[in-house]
Amino acid sequence: MIYPEFLKEKDTIGVTAPSDGITDEVKLKRLDNAIKNFNSRGFNIKETPNVRCSVKGRSSTSNKRAEELESLYKDKDVKTIITSGGGDFLLEMLSELDFNIIKDNPKWLQGYSDPTGLLFTITTNLDIATIYADNFKSFGMEPWHQSLENNLEILKGNIIEQKSFSKYEEDKKLITGLEPFNLTKKVYWENLNNEEVINIKGRLIGGCLDIITDLFGTRFDNTKAFLEKYKDDGIIWYFDVCELSSESIIRILWKLKDNGYFKYTKGILFSRVYACNSYYDITYEEAIYESLKDLNIPIIINTDIGHVAPRITIINGAVATITSSKGKGKIKFELV
Repeated sequence: MIYPEFLKEKDTIGVTAPSDGITDEVKLKRLDNAIKNFNSRGFNIKETPNVRCSVKGRSSTSNKRAEELESLYKDKDVKTIITSGGGDFLLEMLSELDFNIIKDNPKWLQGYSDPTGLLFTITTNLDIATIYADNFKSFGMEPWHQSLENNLEILKGNIIEQKSFSKYEEDKKLITGLEPFNLTKKVYWENLNNEEVINIKGRLIGGCLDIITDLFGTRFDNTKAFLEKYKDDGIIWYFDVCELSSESIIRILWKLKDNGYFKYTKGILFSRVYACNSYYDITYEEAIYESLKDLNIPIIINTDIGHVAPRITIINGAVATITSSKGKGKIKFELV
Protein backbone atom coordinates (compact mmCIF):
# COMPACT_ATOMS: atom_id res chain seq x y z
CA MET A 1 0.00 0.00 0.00
CA ILE A 2 1.31 3.44 -0.97
CA TYR A 3 0.89 6.13 1.69
CA PRO A 4 1.37 9.64 0.27
CA GLU A 5 3.47 12.35 1.85
CA PHE A 6 1.83 14.00 4.85
CA LEU A 7 1.14 17.70 5.24
CA LYS A 8 3.78 20.01 6.65
CA GLU A 9 3.49 23.65 7.70
CA LYS A 10 3.21 26.04 4.73
CA ASP A 11 2.21 23.21 2.39
CA THR A 12 -0.53 23.76 -0.20
CA ILE A 13 -3.88 21.98 -0.09
CA GLY A 14 -5.70 21.68 -3.40
CA VAL A 15 -9.48 22.03 -3.54
CA THR A 16 -11.52 20.87 -6.52
CA ALA A 17 -15.09 19.88 -7.39
CA PRO A 18 -15.16 16.48 -9.14
CA SER A 19 -18.92 16.27 -8.53
CA ASP A 20 -21.01 19.39 -7.91
CA GLY A 21 -19.69 22.86 -7.16
CA ILE A 22 -20.82 25.56 -4.74
CA THR A 23 -22.93 28.57 -5.73
CA ASP A 24 -25.25 29.01 -2.75
CA GLU A 25 -24.38 32.26 -0.95
CA VAL A 26 -24.39 30.78 2.54
CA LYS A 27 -22.28 27.77 1.51
CA LEU A 28 -19.84 30.10 -0.24
CA LYS A 29 -19.35 31.90 3.06
CA ARG A 30 -18.61 28.56 4.66
CA LEU A 31 -16.13 27.78 1.87
CA ASP A 32 -14.36 31.13 2.26
CA ASN A 33 -14.12 30.65 6.01
CA ALA A 34 -12.65 27.19 5.49
CA ILE A 35 -9.88 28.80 3.43
CA LYS A 36 -9.34 31.36 6.19
CA ASN A 37 -9.19 28.63 8.84
CA PHE A 38 -6.55 26.65 6.97
CA ASN A 39 -4.55 29.82 6.25
CA SER A 40 -4.54 30.64 9.97
CA ARG A 41 -3.14 27.16 10.66
CA GLY A 42 -0.22 27.70 8.31
CA PHE A 43 -1.48 26.15 5.06
CA ASN A 44 -1.99 27.58 1.60
CA ILE A 45 -5.04 26.78 -0.51
CA LYS A 46 -5.17 26.35 -4.29
CA GLU A 47 -8.71 26.24 -5.65
CA THR A 48 -9.60 25.04 -9.14
CA PRO A 49 -12.02 27.15 -11.24
CA ASN A 50 -14.90 24.65 -11.03
CA VAL A 51 -15.29 24.86 -7.24
CA ARG A 52 -17.66 27.84 -7.49
CA CYS A 53 -19.71 26.58 -10.43
CA SER A 54 -22.82 24.42 -10.64
CA VAL A 55 -25.06 23.55 -13.60
CA LYS A 56 -27.71 20.91 -13.00
CA GLY A 57 -25.67 19.16 -10.33
CA ARG A 58 -22.30 19.35 -12.07
CA SER A 59 -19.45 21.73 -11.39
CA SER A 60 -18.35 21.46 -15.04
CA THR A 61 -18.17 18.94 -17.86
CA SER A 62 -16.80 15.50 -17.00
CA ASN A 63 -13.69 16.26 -19.06
CA LYS A 64 -13.11 19.57 -17.28
CA ARG A 65 -13.56 17.95 -13.86
CA ALA A 66 -10.94 15.36 -14.77
CA GLU A 67 -8.55 18.01 -16.08
CA GLU A 68 -8.82 20.15 -12.96
CA LEU A 69 -8.21 17.19 -10.66
CA GLU A 70 -5.23 16.15 -12.79
CA SER A 71 -3.82 19.68 -12.58
CA LEU A 72 -3.64 19.39 -8.79
CA TYR A 73 -1.92 16.02 -8.99
CA LYS A 74 0.67 17.43 -11.43
CA ASP A 75 1.27 20.55 -9.31
CA LYS A 76 4.39 19.83 -7.21
CA ASP A 77 3.37 22.42 -4.60
CA VAL A 78 0.07 20.68 -3.84
CA LYS A 79 0.54 17.97 -1.19
CA THR A 80 -3.07 17.06 -0.35
CA ILE A 81 -6.33 17.35 -2.28
CA ILE A 82 -9.73 17.77 -0.60
CA THR A 83 -12.97 17.72 -2.56
CA SER A 84 -15.10 20.83 -2.08
CA GLY A 85 -18.33 18.87 -1.62
CA GLY A 86 -20.44 15.96 -2.79
CA GLY A 87 -23.17 15.58 -5.38
CA ASP A 88 -24.52 12.91 -7.69
CA PHE A 89 -22.53 12.66 -10.92
CA LEU A 90 -18.85 12.21 -10.08
CA LEU A 91 -18.71 8.79 -11.73
CA GLU A 92 -19.03 10.45 -15.17
CA MET A 93 -15.56 11.94 -14.90
CA LEU A 94 -13.85 8.59 -14.24
CA SER A 95 -14.11 7.86 -17.99
CA GLU A 96 -12.08 11.00 -18.73
CA LEU A 97 -9.46 10.65 -16.00
CA ASP A 98 -5.83 9.74 -16.72
CA PHE A 99 -5.11 7.42 -13.80
CA ASN A 100 -1.41 7.32 -14.74
CA ILE A 101 -1.11 10.93 -13.58
CA ILE A 102 -2.44 9.88 -10.15
CA LYS A 103 -0.21 6.80 -10.09
CA ASP A 104 2.89 8.87 -10.88
CA ASN A 105 2.04 11.61 -8.38
CA PRO A 106 0.50 9.93 -5.31
CA LYS A 107 -1.13 12.44 -2.94
CA TRP A 108 -3.70 12.27 -0.21
CA LEU A 109 -7.19 12.67 -1.66
CA GLN A 110 -10.00 13.31 0.82
CA GLY A 111 -13.77 13.63 0.70
CA TYR A 112 -16.97 11.74 1.45
CA SER A 113 -20.24 10.78 -0.21
CA ASP A 114 -20.04 11.08 -4.03
CA PRO A 115 -16.19 11.34 -3.91
CA THR A 116 -16.31 7.63 -3.02
CA GLY A 117 -16.20 7.16 -6.80
CA LEU A 118 -12.63 8.47 -6.76
CA LEU A 119 -11.41 7.31 -3.35
CA PHE A 120 -12.55 3.70 -3.65
CA THR A 121 -11.37 3.43 -7.25
CA ILE A 122 -7.92 4.88 -6.55
CA THR A 123 -7.27 2.67 -3.53
CA THR A 124 -8.50 -0.57 -5.07
CA ASN A 125 -6.93 0.02 -8.51
CA LEU A 126 -3.71 1.91 -7.75
CA ASP A 127 -2.94 0.72 -4.22
CA ILE A 128 -2.78 4.33 -3.02
CA ALA A 129 -4.38 5.06 0.36
CA THR A 130 -7.14 7.70 0.39
CA ILE A 131 -9.11 9.40 3.14
CA TYR A 132 -12.86 9.22 3.72
CA ALA A 133 -13.60 12.28 5.85
CA ASP A 134 -15.12 15.75 5.62
CA ASN A 135 -15.32 17.65 2.37
CA PHE A 136 -13.54 21.00 2.36
CA LYS A 137 -16.48 23.25 3.14
CA SER A 138 -17.04 21.57 6.52
CA PHE A 139 -13.84 23.26 7.72
CA GLY A 140 -15.65 26.61 7.53
CA MET A 141 -17.51 26.00 10.80
CA GLU A 142 -16.71 27.99 13.94
CA PRO A 143 -15.31 26.56 16.09
CA TRP A 144 -13.94 23.36 14.60
CA HIS A 145 -15.38 20.18 16.03
CA GLN A 146 -12.87 17.69 17.47
CA SER A 147 -13.45 15.44 14.45
CA LEU A 148 -11.95 18.14 12.19
CA GLU A 149 -8.98 18.64 14.52
CA ASN A 150 -8.42 14.87 14.43
CA ASN A 151 -8.69 14.89 10.65
CA LEU A 152 -5.98 17.53 10.32
CA GLU A 153 -3.72 15.69 12.76
CA ILE A 154 -3.97 12.57 10.60
CA LEU A 155 -3.28 14.56 7.42
CA LYS A 156 -0.13 15.80 9.18
CA GLY A 157 0.93 12.21 9.87
CA ASN A 158 -0.05 11.97 13.50
CA ILE A 159 -1.96 8.68 13.35
CA ILE A 160 -3.96 9.15 16.52
CA GLU A 161 -6.43 6.74 18.03
CA GLN A 162 -9.94 8.05 17.36
CA LYS A 163 -12.84 7.42 19.68
CA SER A 164 -16.57 7.55 19.08
CA PHE A 165 -18.10 10.92 19.87
CA SER A 166 -20.68 11.61 22.56
CA LYS A 167 -23.37 13.29 20.42
CA TYR A 168 -24.34 13.36 16.76
CA GLU A 169 -26.22 15.76 14.54
CA GLU A 170 -29.86 15.00 13.82
CA ASP A 171 -30.55 18.03 11.69
CA LYS A 172 -28.95 21.34 10.77
CA LYS A 173 -29.87 24.45 8.83
CA LEU A 174 -27.15 26.86 7.75
CA ILE A 175 -28.03 30.51 8.29
CA THR A 176 -24.68 32.31 8.50
CA GLY A 177 -22.64 29.49 6.97
CA LEU A 178 -20.37 29.27 9.99
CA GLU A 179 -22.55 27.08 12.21
CA PRO A 180 -20.91 24.15 14.01
CA PHE A 181 -22.50 20.71 14.09
CA ASN A 182 -25.91 20.68 15.79
CA LEU A 183 -25.22 17.83 18.22
CA THR A 184 -28.45 16.67 19.85
CA LYS A 185 -28.54 12.84 19.84
CA LYS A 186 -26.52 10.34 21.84
CA VAL A 187 -23.99 8.29 19.90
CA TYR A 188 -24.36 4.54 20.41
CA TRP A 189 -22.42 1.99 18.40
CA GLU A 190 -24.55 -1.14 18.22
CA ASN A 191 -22.99 -4.59 17.98
CA LEU A 192 -25.58 -6.20 15.77
CA ASN A 193 -25.07 -9.74 17.07
CA ASN A 194 -25.22 -8.51 20.68
CA GLU A 195 -21.55 -9.18 21.41
CA GLU A 196 -20.38 -7.62 24.65
CA VAL A 197 -17.08 -6.65 23.05
CA ILE A 198 -15.98 -6.59 19.43
CA ASN A 199 -12.26 -6.36 18.70
CA ILE A 200 -11.24 -6.78 15.05
CA LYS A 201 -8.16 -6.05 12.97
CA GLY A 202 -7.85 -5.98 9.20
CA ARG A 203 -7.32 -3.85 6.11
CA LEU A 204 -10.09 -1.26 5.85
CA ILE A 205 -11.91 -0.41 2.63
CA GLY A 206 -15.31 1.07 1.81
CA GLY A 207 -17.18 4.32 1.32
CA CYS A 208 -20.67 5.42 0.40
CA LEU A 209 -22.66 2.24 -0.31
CA ASP A 210 -24.86 4.12 -2.78
CA ILE A 211 -21.78 4.75 -4.96
CA ILE A 212 -20.01 1.43 -4.44
CA THR A 213 -23.01 -0.37 -5.90
CA ASP A 214 -22.87 1.93 -8.95
CA LEU A 215 -19.19 1.06 -9.47
CA PHE A 216 -19.98 -2.64 -9.26
CA GLY A 217 -19.20 -4.45 -12.52
CA THR A 218 -17.73 -1.46 -14.35
CA ARG A 219 -14.20 -1.41 -15.75
CA PHE A 220 -13.19 0.52 -12.63
CA ASP A 221 -14.27 -2.32 -10.35
CA ASN A 222 -11.02 -3.98 -9.25
CA THR A 223 -12.42 -4.94 -5.87
CA LYS A 224 -11.93 -8.70 -6.03
CA ALA A 225 -8.28 -8.40 -7.06
CA PHE A 226 -7.73 -5.96 -4.17
CA LEU A 227 -9.33 -8.38 -1.73
CA GLU A 228 -7.18 -11.25 -2.99
CA LYS A 229 -4.02 -9.18 -2.62
CA TYR A 230 -4.74 -8.40 1.03
CA LYS A 231 -6.54 -11.57 2.05
CA ASP A 232 -3.85 -12.49 4.60
CA ASP A 233 -4.58 -9.26 6.50
CA GLY A 234 -8.30 -9.90 6.46
CA ILE A 235 -10.70 -7.21 5.28
CA ILE A 236 -12.83 -4.80 7.29
CA TRP A 237 -15.52 -3.12 5.23
CA TYR A 238 -17.23 0.15 6.14
CA PHE A 239 -20.40 1.36 4.46
CA ASP A 240 -21.84 4.88 4.62
CA VAL A 241 -25.53 4.68 3.73
CA CYS A 242 -26.97 7.88 2.27
CA GLU A 243 -30.30 7.60 0.45
CA LEU A 244 -30.96 3.87 0.29
CA SER A 245 -34.20 2.25 1.39
CA SER A 246 -34.16 -0.97 3.41
CA GLU A 247 -35.17 -2.83 0.27
CA SER A 248 -32.24 -1.34 -1.65
CA ILE A 249 -29.82 -2.24 1.14
CA ILE A 250 -31.01 -5.86 1.07
CA ARG A 251 -30.58 -6.11 -2.71
CA ILE A 252 -27.15 -4.47 -2.69
CA LEU A 253 -25.77 -6.56 0.17
CA TRP A 254 -27.01 -9.72 -1.56
CA LYS A 255 -25.22 -8.66 -4.74
CA LEU A 256 -21.94 -7.93 -2.97
CA LYS A 257 -22.12 -11.12 -0.92
CA ASP A 258 -23.01 -13.30 -3.91
CA ASN A 259 -20.08 -11.84 -5.83
CA GLY A 260 -17.55 -12.72 -3.12
CA TYR A 261 -16.92 -9.25 -1.72
CA PHE A 262 -17.11 -10.58 1.84
CA LYS A 263 -14.93 -13.67 1.28
CA TYR A 264 -12.08 -12.55 3.56
CA THR A 265 -14.06 -10.18 5.76
CA LYS A 266 -13.38 -9.98 9.49
CA GLY A 267 -16.06 -7.41 10.24
CA ILE A 268 -18.27 -4.68 8.77
CA LEU A 269 -19.08 -1.15 9.98
CA PHE A 270 -22.22 0.70 8.94
CA SER A 271 -22.93 4.40 9.31
CA ARG A 272 -25.81 6.12 10.97
CA VAL A 273 -28.68 7.16 8.71
CA TYR A 274 -31.12 10.06 8.99
CA ALA A 275 -33.97 7.83 7.89
CA CYS A 276 -34.24 4.46 6.22
CA ASN A 277 -37.49 4.25 4.31
CA SER A 278 -39.18 0.92 3.65
CA TYR A 279 -42.20 -0.25 1.70
CA TYR A 280 -42.47 -3.32 3.93
CA ASP A 281 -41.72 -1.79 7.33
CA ILE A 282 -38.20 -3.28 7.38
CA THR A 283 -35.90 -1.38 9.73
CA TYR A 284 -32.30 -0.44 8.94
CA GLU A 285 -31.10 -2.97 11.52
CA GLU A 286 -33.30 -5.73 10.11
CA ALA A 287 -32.16 -5.09 6.56
CA ILE A 288 -28.50 -5.46 7.53
CA TYR A 289 -28.92 -8.34 9.96
CA GLU A 290 -31.07 -10.51 7.71
CA SER A 291 -28.75 -9.91 4.77
CA LEU A 292 -25.48 -10.71 6.53
CA LYS A 293 -26.25 -12.98 9.50
CA ASP A 294 -25.01 -16.06 7.66
CA LEU A 295 -21.50 -14.55 7.43
CA ASN A 296 -21.06 -15.08 11.18
CA ILE A 297 -18.80 -12.05 11.55
CA PRO A 298 -18.97 -8.95 13.78
CA ILE A 299 -21.16 -6.15 12.40
CA ILE A 300 -21.29 -2.71 14.01
CA ILE A 301 -23.99 -0.23 13.03
CA ASN A 302 -24.66 3.45 13.75
CA THR A 303 -20.96 4.28 13.79
CA ASP A 304 -19.41 7.75 13.38
CA ILE A 305 -18.92 7.40 9.63
CA GLY A 306 -20.31 9.35 6.73
CA HIS A 307 -23.31 11.58 6.24
CA VAL A 308 -24.52 12.00 9.81
CA ALA A 309 -21.87 14.16 11.50
CA PRO A 310 -19.49 14.07 13.24
CA ARG A 311 -17.21 11.81 11.24
CA ILE A 312 -14.24 9.68 12.18
CA THR A 313 -11.41 9.97 9.66
CA ILE A 314 -11.04 6.74 7.70
CA ILE A 315 -7.87 5.76 5.85
CA ASN A 316 -8.82 3.54 2.92
CA GLY A 317 -6.25 0.77 2.52
CA ALA A 318 -4.69 1.01 5.97
CA VAL A 319 -4.78 -1.73 8.59
CA ALA A 320 -7.23 -0.83 11.35
CA THR A 321 -7.87 -2.15 14.84
CA ILE A 322 -11.47 -1.46 15.84
CA THR A 323 -13.10 -1.98 19.22
CA SER A 324 -16.80 -1.64 20.05
CA SER A 325 -18.27 -2.17 23.51
CA LYS A 326 -21.21 -0.77 25.47
CA GLY A 327 -22.08 1.73 22.74
CA LYS A 328 -18.58 3.18 22.49
CA GLY A 329 -16.01 2.57 19.81
CA LYS A 330 -12.44 3.37 18.88
CA ILE A 331 -10.23 2.92 15.85
CA LYS A 332 -6.47 3.03 15.30
CA PHE A 333 -4.65 2.73 11.98
CA GLU A 334 -1.34 1.18 11.04
CA LEU A 335 0.24 2.30 7.77
CA VAL A 336 1.63 -1.05 6.68
